[in-house]
Amino acid sequence: MTQADLNTFLLGAAVMACAVATVFFIRFWRKTRDRLFAVFALAFALLGLNWLTLAVTDPNAEFRPVLYLLRLLAFVAIILGILDKNRDRPARG
Repeated sequence: MTQADLNTFLLGAAVMACAVATVFFIRFWRKTRDRLFAVFALAFALLGLNWLTLAVTDPNAEFRPVLYLLRLLAFVAIILGILDKNRDRPARG
């Protein structure tokens, strides 16, 4: 097994783990309707998409660094979701 084969295998495992996490967060969001769970589901879906595209593209492709923008979007979504969860809400009365 070469280094490239091992790298592709591990990226596939990461994609699978992200898919599982996405499904779990969607399930929790459907039960609670808490937006934070939806944001985490979106973030894990973006991370999985990032790793999937990295696994199937040529390592020497010029556009490959642009794919890391998906990872940046995922982390920005997590930060915004946490900020949204912690902001003050008006009291229901």
